[in-house]
Amino acid sequence: MASISRRPDGVWRARYRDDAGRERSRHFRRKVDAQRWLDEVTTSILTGLYADPKAGRVTFASYYQGWSARQVWVRATRLSFDRAMATVPFGALPIGSVRTSHVEAWVQSQVTNGLAASTIGVRFQQVRSVFRAAIRDKVIAVDPCVGVRLPRKRRAEAAMRIPSSEQVGLLLGVRTPFRAFMALCAFAGLRKGEAAGVRVGDVDFLRRTLTVSRQLQRAEGGGMEVVPPKYGSERVVYLPEQLVELLSEHVARWCPGDDPARWLFADGGTSWHDNRVTYLWRRAAGGADVGGVRLHDLRHFYASGLIAAGCDVVTVQRALGHASASTTLGTYAHLWPSAEDRTRVAAGGLMTTVLGLSADSVRTSGAANRLD
Repeated sequence: MASISRRPDGVWRARYRDDAGRERSRHFRRKVDAQRWLDEVTTSILTGLYADPKAGRVTFASYYQGWSARQVWVRATRLSFDRAMATVPFGALPIGSVRTSHVEAWVQSQVTNGLAASTIGVRFQQVRSVFRAAIRDKVIAVDPCVGVRLPRKRRAEAAMRIPSSEQVGLLLGVRTPFRAFMALCAFAGLRKGEAAGVRVGDVDFLRRTLTVSRQLQRAEGGGMEVVPPKYGSERVVYLPEQLVELLSEHVARWCPGDDPARWLFADGGTSWHDNRVTYLWRRAAGGADVGGVRLHDLRHFYASGLIAAGCDVVTVQRALGHASASTTLGTYAHLWPSAEDRTRVAAGGLMTTVLGLSADSVRTSGAANRLD
């Protein structure tokens, strides 16, 4: 219910009840202004855009703290969100007072700080999820992120570096424990943290499989910690026989023993630290003279090899541990043959068949003539 009444002092009082049954009021000197405000409020209630005017006074940071505490997140996701929220300059502002200009200024500051477009995009979506939650809670009525332009991402084919077979061969020419580490990235598609987290018992040498069930990552405050792989990345990787033999040689030479829980890559029983892996990679890349190739590019090498061999999207997705096929396509779609490529191959196959039959016919005809 809504109403307008005139007080003894001549001021017009507009009143309404929100969807929770609480009475709200506001005073105006002119009746037309009171009616206009009441019409706006009534319309917002009917269209589902109504927001409690007092709820919007909570700060952005406070609302995020309450909202994030209710989310079912893995630890890595919570840390990622916390890092993004720590960069916003409007954390102390009432969430209802944050404007599009505030968000635009924040995005621009991220660009100025040299962050990659993909990183800015992830942080933007995380911040936007807070505003969308506030809209669902009827704390605010409008998403200030609407219309904000983000820096353009580089096309996957331009941003991705895929080392050649010759370069990978040069890298694997070293005779150090790091050879097996690089081989797991290049021929099993493991990420750096996943390779560092492999235990000897994860490798089934008879079935030629590797179970990826953990990764090592840098802990808050220093050191390393064992955590589950990225969401959806737990998987069983099917290893080629040559890689199994290489891993078998690695175990026999560099980490002999009977405990299946021992680390595949360790120094004195302690798993390799992130800095240790980085040092070994730079040393191997420098020695092989493959400047510009990153360790993660070996994972791209593996993916490109699967695609070139004719593996479908789902097969590649499962091998790489992507959460969805859309992630795989978003990263490697440019490596799959296009419709034009398939058309050329199909037409070429037809032509080869026809010309082959024609050649056989000519040979058969010539032989028959000679018999005559």
